[in-house]
Amino acid sequence: MNFALVGFIFYLVVILVVGFITYNINKSHKDFFIADRKLNPWVVAFSERASGESAWLLLGLPGAAFASGLMEFWTALGCVSGIIFYWFFIARALREETERLGAITLPTFLAARFDKGQAAIRVLATFIIIFFFIFYLSAQFNGAGKILNVTFGLKQSTGMILGAVVIIFYTMMGGFFAVAWTDMVQGIIMIGTLVVLPLVGLAELKEIHEGTSPLADLVSSDGHRMLSWTGGKTGWAAAALIISGLSWALGYMGQPHLLTRFMAIRKAEEIKISRRIAIAWVIPAFSGALILGIVGAGLYEPGMFDDIEKLMPHMAKELLPAWLAGIFVSGAIAAMMSTADSQLLVISSSIIEDLFHRTLLWDVSDRALLKASRWITIGVGLIGFVIALTSDKLIFSMVSYAWAGLGSSFGPLILLMLTWKKVSWQGTIAGLVTGFVCTVVWSELTMLDAMISVRFVSWVMAFLAVWLVSLYTNNKS
Repeated sequence: MNFALVGFIFYLVVILVVGFITYNINKSHKDFFIADRKLNPWVVAFSERASGESAWLLLGLPGAAFASGLMEFWTALGCVSGIIFYWFFIARALREETERLGAITLPTFLAARFDKGQAAIRVLATFIIIFFFIFYLSAQFNGAGKILNVTFGLKQSTGMILGAVVIIFYTMMGGFFAVAWTDMVQGIIMIGTLVVLPLVGLAELKEIHEGTSPLADLVSSDGHRMLSWTGGKTGWAAAALIISGLSWALGYMGQPHLLTRFMAIRKAEEIKISRRIAIAWVIPAFSGALILGIVGAGLYEPGMFDDIEKLMPHMAKELLPAWLAGIFVSGAIAAMMSTADSQLLVISSSIIEDLFHRTLLWDVSDRALLKASRWITIGVGLIGFVIALTSDKLIFSMVSYAWAGLGSSFGPLILLMLTWKKVSWQGTIAGLVTGFVCTVVWSELTMLDAMISVRFVSWVMAFLAVWLVSLYTNNKS
């Protein structure tokens, strides 16, 4: 009996059952998109963590560490720092402000602060969300294909189809209730994967190389020592590497699918409970992903994989009992699903709530909006799937691109809105445009991007745009 397959099928059945159970909970599009602000702090914490760390954490980061070694520490440190920062300085303030303004989406929150420019802000913010989330979403479907290919021998395209069908179905059925509760299950499986598998890998490495230090003299494919903090770089090149890794922290403040979790918690006072849970999750999770890649480099030859992002499922299948490998492979699928379902909801909510309902003043019943939301969810999911099927980019690079665009377009703006009362509607538009344009342009300038990360440059430029334009328009008025 193939226990790995049995475990995986059981996991999928549980996820689909949750979709059926939560189908009738949704009475309006507000229920569908933010669960009517009724989620308890445990669900919010696990949902935020599971949707925040996608297939990128279980496939992308271990693959990068497998190829580059300890220099990926700065990426992990940047992510952990960003998570801690926005739980302390963004979460509660955003929950209170969105309830005060009656906003259930990020574009509506950005526009509701002003008497002028609301339609332009909502349309622009919705466009940015759709543009970058399509790439983000396709990266998750791509991850499903890789995991199922390694574990069960399915063609990568077949794995993508299976992952896409399951995600689109239960998201369309259950909305935010289904997404949040399945995220909780997925978050538990993910942390189990990232704690147990690195420890098993370390034990295997110690047994194979008993009495020696297998990692000390290990060299990456480009010639630097794997245990070098800067990949052998010195001077500005080393500084640029560190800034690039730490700049991942900036993006967390601008990820709509994560900020929605703060908006959905039942009481602002319960944010502190969720915060403790999230921080207790994130430190071992990122440490485990980094260790997993470095241990993998000690166990396997650099050219062993046709795709370095297949390292994690390969290690699970080779080092663990079949039944446990099945659960942990489900953990990798969970990572992908928990992000993809959230992104589907954010795109759908922006289209329905911000374009049709508030901008075009689509005057229909809540039930009609709910039905339209489900159809939009299906359509967006299919577009993301098609892009995944036709793209040959690595998950790491696709997520990095979307992360930079969303983080710089929304992050500086939200930080300033919650801490500074002088943000103007003109400054809001300037920040959105600057973050978007700077990300798209700088990403194409590969020589400059190699010198200093687009994640850092675009965020700083957008911050300056919001600040300076707001000062100018306030003084002028």
